[in-house]
Amino acid sequence: MKLNQLRPAKGSIKSRKRIGRGQGSGRGGTSTRGHKGAQSRSGYSKKIGFEGGQMPIQRRVPKFGFNNPNRVEYKVINLERLQKLVEAYSPEVIDPAFLLEHGQVGKKDRIKILGQGEFTAKTEVKAHAFSGSAKEAIEKSGGTATVL
Repeated sequence: MKLNQLRPAKGSIKSRKRIGRGQGSGRGGTSTRGHKGAQSRSGYSKKIGFEGGQMPIQRRVPKFGFNNPNRVEYKVINLERLQKLVEAYSPEVIDPAFLLEHGQVGKKDRIKILGQGEFTAKTEVKAHAFSGSAKEAIEKSGGTATVL
């Protein structure tokens, strides 16, 4: 054994430093909290967004516009994607349950069909909303567009 190979016995070194145990420990007195100020006091909890008295960013940045709490969000699906699904699975009806089953929409999504791409299938399509061009293309191919 050499001097550079010496190690303390396993378990003899504590990982946690004990604070507030006298000046001799190096962590007595203020117990690593520093002098004065909110953080030195017991019961201190930092407020969310507090920047030390500087004007917080959520108050500095100007706000404008209006967010409508009653806005209805739609999951948009184009006709070209419906055409690919028809070619792959050849369903008689394309409805939210079919689209959910094939990973195109979520369980609570409202669906709007848009008219981008070609649609040639003679299929019934059920959705919450249709664009004018999508409805026209579905009916032109011999299918039906039903609003839920």
